[in-house]
Amino acid sequence: MTGDWRRDRVGAALRGENPTVMRRLAAGFAAIGDVQFLPGYSVLLVDEPGVERLSELPASRRSAFLADMDLLGEAVERGCRELDPAFRRVNLEILGNTDGFLHAHVWPRYEWEPAGLVGMPVWLYPRENWWDERFRL
Repeated sequence: MTGDWRRDRVGAALRGENPTVMRRLAAGFAAIGDVQFLPGYSVLLVDEPGVERLSELPASRRSAFLADMDLLGEAVERGCRELDPAFRRVNLEILGNTDGFLHAHVWPRYEWEPAGLVGMPVWLYPRENWWDERFRL
């Protein structure tokens, strides 16, 4: 997958040009994550350009975004549990340290993960996992 949509993921989603978008939700877009070394990784993108932090949304939109995060997390959990008996759980995160727009990570976790990583944050995975073409969109 290539294209300018990566430079403006929210704007591209609003224009219908972000190919990772799976579905529009109440306050955002459910999207496939850029890497799939943990199959099912998904991202919730805010649907308001320029919003960088959850605290920038009015209370009602904030609640809607969090409800969407819960909905996406539950969908990933159901799908991954059905497809892989080694599925363990879903980790939900709102970080925002790299990308300047509000988004939430939905990481499925599995029993088959390496012993030193299975109980650790996904961000501790080696850099190779993040850039390996086998796992990238």
